[in-house]
Amino acid sequence: MSKLPGNAGVSLLGDKSLEFYRDPVSFCQQRIEKHRSRVFQCRLLNRPTAFICSVRGMRELLCEKSNLFLKDPTDLMTNMYGDTVVTTNGEEACLLRLSLTSLFTGSCLKSSSDYITSVCEHCLKDLSLSDQSECVYTAFKTLGTELVLGLFLNVRAEEQPELFQEISQLCTQHWHGLISAPVNVKVPLWSSGFSTALEARDKLMEIIKDKLENDTQGFVGTLGSLPLPDSSCASQHLLLFISALIPKALASLLTSFTLALSGNEQEETRRRALTDAGYLKGVLLEVQRLWPPFIGGRRIADQDSTLAGFHVPKGHGAIYISQSVHRDPEVFEQPDNFLPERWSGRNAGQEHFLCSFGSGPRNCIGVKLTDVFLKEACMYLLKHYDWCLEPPSQDLEYKWLPVSRPANPLTISFTRLDPTRSDRSDTR
Repeated sequence: MSKLPGNAGVSLLGDKSLEFYRDPVSFCQQRIEKHRSRVFQCRLLNRPTAFICSVRGMRELLCEKSNLFLKDPTDLMTNMYGDTVVTTNGEEACLLRLSLTSLFTGSCLKSSSDYITSVCEHCLKDLSLSDQSECVYTAFKTLGTELVLGLFLNVRAEEQPELFQEISQLCTQHWHGLISAPVNVKVPLWSSGFSTALEARDKLMEIIKDKLENDTQGFVGTLGSLPLPDSSCASQHLLLFISALIPKALASLLTSFTLALSGNEQEETRRRALTDAGYLKGVLLEVQRLWPPFIGGRRIADQDSTLAGFHVPKGHGAIYISQSVHRDPEVFEQPDNFLPERWSGRNAGQEHFLCSFGSGPRNCIGVKLTDVFLKEACMYLLKHYDWCLEPPSQDLEYKWLPVSRPANPLTISFTRLDPTRSDRSDTR
């Protein structure tokens, strides 16, 4: 058992939070190189914190030792969403997970497929009609918003446009509270972002409670009938499910997918992904590996423990950095290269080494539904379009917070394929 490389610094003065949040990927890479270790320590959020940038360390943190590293009860997510399956610990978290998992598997998942298909058609059918190139992140965020509000709240854009727009705007305001300083300040003519977010949350909760009381159909009806701890639990989870978090995650991954497969040089990759389901799976895994939508997650050590052979004292934070974990050269050869073939070769069956949506017993309960979303949207794009960067030369450097995407809006030109060619792909 070794001491964590690096220095946790002194309270306040030694805190590295601002430097980390400016550019988390460079922050970690510099320290990996300095300490020659993919596990090191710094002070983050004024707490000594172990940074986990290796697959081994991530698996221990999220899987083998998940009962020793707990969610932080003072985390901002708790302030914004209350006690949910994401923010609670121990038996409470296990019971919530057992109750909610059925909503995202089996017949509930199958019943969503027709709606997902219809939303993809509605949101993606006109990508090639504009004379101008598309800002794809914005287009895909709209797609994600229609999917989650229709599936989780039975609010569909074409049927209730005013309510749909109101909820969309409130979700955006609520989201901005997550990425602003948690200071609840209101003065004449100005309110803090966090204050505005809390007001948006209260309005969303009113809409959600009305839905739970009066709507017996679909997801919201099923959720209202589950054996949950108290009357507020269903409302808090619906708030979590319709949050802008999910549309932004989908928009992030779809943006990275279109970027990775753009241009004439990727035409063969697009054709193969369209006709070979196994290869498409590899493409989507590789997109998640290189460009995970979220930077990672944070835990608190409940007792003295070890991660990847390093001592982590009780009370220390532990944060896994998904972008760094996914480029661990001990697991992924040529870690910075886009190689979908790796998932049918050396890394076959190793999807559990990714942590885009967490891993282990506390991973995202909606990961299967997210997979369905992604595959349906990607198949629609592959079946109906070719695409390329427009203009061809763009700044493709990524920003990683709050959600990964190109720092400058990525614009892409879509060209509709010959329908007879896409029809032939359906006969595979």
